[in-house]
Amino acid sequence: MSRTHLSVLESSTARFSNSAVFKVPLLDPQTHLLLDWTTITYQQFHDDVHRSASFWIGGYTYQDVVAIYGLSRAGFIPQLFSLRLPNPQVIFELLVKAEAKALIFDPTFSNVLQNCHTPIYQLNAGIEPCLGSVPLIPVVAKDDTALIFHTSGSTSGSPKLVRCSYRWLDSIVDKASQTSMPHDAARSDVTTWMYGEACATLDKRRHGACVIQPTTISFSSEELIRMVESCGLNRLNQFAAFLAMQLRAARKNPALLSLLAGLDEVLYSGMPLPQEEQSFALQNNIKLRNLFGSTECSILLLSVGGSGNEAPLLKPLNGVSYQFVPIDSEDAEGHHSTVRLLELVVRSESPDCPEPSRRSSDGHFHSGDLFQEPLPGCYVFCGRDDDWIKSENSLRCDTKAIEDNIRATCGNLVADCIVVGAGRPSPVLFVESAVEVSDQEKFKKEIIRKTRHFHSRRYLHERIVSTKMIVVVDRNTLPRTATKGNIRRQAVEETYRGQLDEIYGLAQ
Repeated sequence: MSRTHLSVLESSTARFSNSAVFKVPLLDPQTHLLLDWTTITYQQFHDDVHRSASFWIGGYTYQDVVAIYGLSRAGFIPQLFSLRLPNPQVIFELLVKAEAKALIFDPTFSNVLQNCHTPIYQLNAGIEPCLGSVPLIPVVAKDDTALIFHTSGSTSGSPKLVRCSYRWLDSIVDKASQTSMPHDAARSDVTTWMYGEACATLDKRRHGACVIQPTTISFSSEELIRMVESCGLNRLNQFAAFLAMQLRAARKNPALLSLLAGLDEVLYSGMPLPQEEQSFALQNNIKLRNLFGSTECSILLLSVGGSGNEAPLLKPLNGVSYQFVPIDSEDAEGHHSTVRLLELVVRSESPDCPEPSRRSSDGHFHSGDLFQEPLPGCYVFCGRDDDWIKSENSLRCDTKAIEDNIRATCGNLVADCIVVGAGRPSPVLFVESAVEVSDQEKFKKEIIRKTRHFHSRRYLHERIVSTKMIVVVDRNTLPRTATKGNIRRQAVEETYRGQLDEIYGLAQ
């Protein structure tokens, strides 16, 4: 029988019924400031899921987790939407593509659902739970769909469906258990909630761990300290951009530095940690681990860890079938060297290989992620071989789509353009003007006006809707390749790093 989020919950509840599985923030009703954390036990979580199933969604709270599990327990296939996709029309189209039977919504979204053609139900509103017992966990085949996610970036004005089978989910359970083996078998781990990762807590529950929900994804150093002191946090999980903020704060706060060094593990994901922060952490005995993953495959690679030179190098987990295939570096955007670059390919026989619609013509899943191999079987991430960039929380953005739209709608204004923002909250557009610009603000507002409809259909992290996110330069001044004359995205990032820091409010 395949292992799923439901079977893991059943077995973990039997083993750790009275242990804490979640700690959710308790906020002051007036000020909304953090007062403390409320403990949810495995047994309570199990019972809440059964209650939710008997009734028959953000994803940022304990109740959202219960709702998702409850739907699965009742025999439905949850289709999960990001709140960073605020255009309801795009969501309605994705519901049709997935042949959805119903849309369950939080009452805060009731005013945008007038044009939804799918039956809608307010979460738990006026629905009486079934009086009988919840039926047995549904019998499924390995290739049946368990969950439906969406790509974190938009293609042709909309994300793509990512159907996840029970075979895939079983593999995720296996890989997740490898990344969260307890450091001390005599006690349970306490770790942090990783927003946006629906399967992130599967590994924790298999080992009886407790997951703390922060008040926000970019929680402060003060809140981190309270997690350790009040909840017993011993394993910190954060996206690299937010961990870098903690490390910068630790340079000026010896107590925070000591606390970070005392944790059993500090795991980051999404983007590489800046070299300066990585070196600082290793020099101060902070036990870093880097997890590399994607929406389509979840966890892909995990760093070696430790304090040696090989500590940050990435290695595949056990039980998978990957290839690292050489590419022509001349064709890779932003890569202009003689270093041998390898693309990560998930083979069709690998249990975590995505559904066939996400694979290439050879039957395998080509990730588009590029690596170097400094030691046999150990890898360093080197960016992507396409026009996508990853934002600070690992969400993707199709820069070419934005650039093509600029050329199509603003050809009379813009001679050439490039979109940058790797590891940043949102993209920035650099334009070489085709006309003389006497009023830059007016010029940029005209670009915003012409592209407004295009950006309205995109995720929040993909949008350019403010003139602050447009930089105008003279024609033929952006760095280019020597042969084809294409603007070099990575070189623009480096050349204008100081200006980008100012735009994002990071300049000191």
